[in-house]
Amino acid sequence: MKRVIRFSLSAAVAMFCATAAADEFGDPSAGEKVYKQCKNCHQIGGEATHRIGPHLNGIFGRKAASHDDFRYSKALVQAGAAGLEWHADTLDVFLENPRAMASGTRMSFKGLKKSEDRLNLIAYLRTFSDDPANIPEADPTATPTDHDLDPAILALVGDPEYGEYLSGDCTTCHQTGGGDDGIPSIVLWPEEDFVIAMHAYKNKNRSNPVMQMMAGRLNEEEIAALAAYFATLEE
Repeated sequence: MKRVIRFSLSAAVAMFCATAAADEFGDPSAGEKVYKQCKNCHQIGGEATHRIGPHLNGIFGRKAASHDDFRYSKALVQAGAAGLEWHADTLDVFLENPRAMASGTRMSFKGLKKSEDRLNLIAYLRTFSDDPANIPEADPTATPTDHDLDPAILALVGDPEYGEYLSGDCTTCHQTGGGDDGIPSIVLWPEEDFVIAMHAYKNKNRSNPVMQMMAGRLNEEEIAALAAYFATLEE
């Protein structure tokens, strides 16, 4: 599911956004090669610091121009204040033509015209943000990892009314309106993805201790019911 871009742009950029390939997946290895065009200005990885441009660790889900210790152009500061966040779709637009999104940016890079190059670079950058295995909880920019969950568990048909009854513990943190202010939205997840994610917490394959505790309290039918309920909500 594509994230909604939360700010107003020109008609030209809006057209770009409509075609941004946010739900396609690139190749991180190929993206590392594309990144060579970026590394003179941007660092990434464990020892990364700001250079001509800010470091790119943790960029996914970050508001534009949000590093307090880096001096951004006024154009990007204004875009961030207007709600621009970096996700696969907005990065796709920006990387194609940075000045089309922020006309006053100091970034001199002319952009990547090939969609494949942009997708691969986005996939590479994604490996330095939240764990790409956290699909769809994290931004959907990496191919979902394989899992060994019993197909019989995935085949369970959940009762959304029972899921609503059980959802109180979930909605103390997750917003039913689909907001994700600091806590990922779980509204409109595909049911199978929800079930896989919850069992990953239950089996401690995901590291969040609170979610491990919550999922550990639920049986298979209850997880299926919650998946069915949240899949029916509208943002």
